[in-house]
Amino acid sequence: MKILLIGASGTIGQAVSKALSNEHQVITANYSGGDVNVDLGNKASIQTMLDNVGKVDAIVSATGLANFGPLAELNDADYELALTNKVMGQVNLLRLGQNYLNANGSVTFTSGILSREPMQGSAVIAMANGALESYVKAAALELDNVRINAVSPIFVKETMAMMGMDTEGGLSADDTAKAYVAAVTGSMTGETLDAPEYV
Repeated sequence: MKILLIGASGTIGQAVSKALSNEHQVITANYSGGDVNVDLGNKASIQTMLDNVGKVDAIVSATGLANFGPLAELNDADYELALTNKVMGQVNLLRLGQNYLNANGSVTFTSGILSREPMQGSAVIAMANGALESYVKAAALELDNVRINAVSPIFVKETMAMMGMDTEGGLSADDTAKAYVAAVTGSMTGETLDAPEYV
């Protein structure tokens, strides 16, 4: 398969690229670097990326920006970033990208465990993740010849270690990538794949 991977330079993205590259052609897209550049929060940039890449069998998003912060301190910019980048950026990958998918192609979003297991400071991220998971479930009811799913990672061990956190409750990026592989190569649609279930 020919797979367009957005966010390929991130911790999860690198692991997904490695996991898929063994058997598939992976085109990497990042804000800077990679095979193509894209600003996920800019619809025109997404369109340009798709025009440059052309037809693919799968589009995978391993990115999406949203900030942690106490509820009382969140400002308009925090909400706008989550909605413009993490939510609408990924939604636009489907809206625009479905025209570049070969028959029975797929789109995979990244949501996250905070939609169902929030913690203090996660309101904006939980909001974005929940919106994506609901959108996937509903959009799948109306899509023909296109599968859409979301992967819900838990905290990634590598990121936790970088932040000085205890990594015991996390999942490695390589193990997290297995859920993305399942979403791309499987037959499910309208599902949120919880990363720990695919280890």
